[in-house]
Amino acid sequence: MAIQRLEGAARATALQSLTGWQPVEGRDAIAKSFVFADFNAAFGFMTRVALMAEKMDHHPEWSNVYNRVTITLTTHDAGGLSQRDVTLATFIEGAASALGGKAS
Repeated sequence: MAIQRLEGAARATALQSLTGWQPVEGRDAIAKSFVFADFNAAFGFMTRVALMAEKMDHHPEWSNVYNRVTITLTTHDAGGLSQRDVTLATFIEGAASALGGKAS
């Protein structure tokens, strides 16, 4: 079954549940940055996200500088945002919260 891109009302409803995620200019993607107490907490967060992403077969675009992690989500197979992105973003929010991460 092909992964469907979120559009219209379904897209608006799905994105409403994601606090702080911003559209990426020029792309059908969303992004958010998180700040942690230190590198160890940031790396622990990335590890949790990586394990879930692998389980979902849905991998984020991200970067890490010391205690800051920036994540971009899009579904390349769908040509833009899909429910997979919303599901992973929801998991990311929980993982960040559990490790003391704050949106930046």
